Amino acid sequence: MLRKLVWFTVLYTFIVVVVGAYVRLADAGLGCPDWPGCYGELTPHHARDDIDRAVAEQGGTHGPVSLGKAWKEMFHRYIAGGLGLLILAIAVIAWVRRRELNQSPWLATGLLGLVMLQAALGMWTVTLLLKPVIVTLHLLGGLATLALLTWLALRQQPPTVAATPATNKRLRPWALLALLVVIAQIALGGWVSTNYAALACVDFPTCHGEWMPRMDFRHGFQLVRELGMTAAGTHLSYDAITAIHWTHRVGALVTLLYVGGFALMLARGPGYARYGVLLAGVLLAQVALGIVNVLGGLPLLVAAAHNAGAAILLVTMVVINFALHSRRTS
Repeated sequence: MLRKLVWFTVLYTFIVVVVGAYVRLADAGLGCPDWPGCYGELTPHHARDDIDRAVAEQGGTHGPVSLGKAWKEMFHRYIAGGLGLLILAIAVIAWVRRRELNQSPWLATGLLGLVMLQAALGMWTVTLLLKPVIVTLHLLGGLATLALLTWLALRQQPPTVAATPATNKRLRPWALLALLVVIAQIALGGWVSTNYAALACVDFPTCHGEWMPRMDFRHGFQLVRELGMTAAGTHLSYDAITAIHWTHRVGALVTLLYVGGFALMLARGPGYARYGVLLAGVLLAQVALGIVNVLGGLPLLVAAAHNAGAAILLVTMVVINFALHSRRTS
């Protein structure tokens, strides 16, 4: 029962992460400017009068508030609440059946703490008006939840190994570093998204027709500041936005070279060829989606697919790292 529940929750978490990305990309993050309800109501339908007044005050539905955006935001909150209940159930089962399962329940307990932190970050995302560092942490928290749930789900499977212990030991450091590279690139991608820097460079592979355009890294990577502002309270320059976007591109190149090289290492080695092919396919698809986002002017569905691709790439690296740490069975 626990195995089925955990795997279902992995899939459910993936959906929550993708829906959250879609809500952010659709500029619906402030569709309901309070938390946990919508203008103090359970649903946007009950808050219709307040939403209509807010739309009138902002001069139309082009602003951050509209009935459609409110429903998108609340739908994400509803399914995120469901995720919290699923993880609570997993933690309870893990403790009640810990002797039968012969597994420590602390990973499940840590996941429960993480999802509670995610709820707080979701609240602060709204109440602090999309402050970039909070929104980025919220994104990373969702992906961390997905990664840890995947690890927990894999623990419920019979331990198997595709190669010899010596091969596994040799590959583990490379796999761990590849995982860290992916996490760093996802963090950079989150910073691009939360600072609305995805179209800071609209050409490819150059940026503004140059390999090294004019950039302001100091203000672009100030963490504690408001959206679109520097820490000093002045408007964030286009050079700072360019620096954010350009750094993500450089990170993508590093990721392509290192993780792609690791994929080739797996594909050519004994026992892990299918993992290498899978990793290479996911990586190349993710790079292609990033390029299409730039050249296509950030189509909403492609941008959401790019976020989904990041989640799939992370899960793939978690699966590979787990396989390299599994014990051989007879």
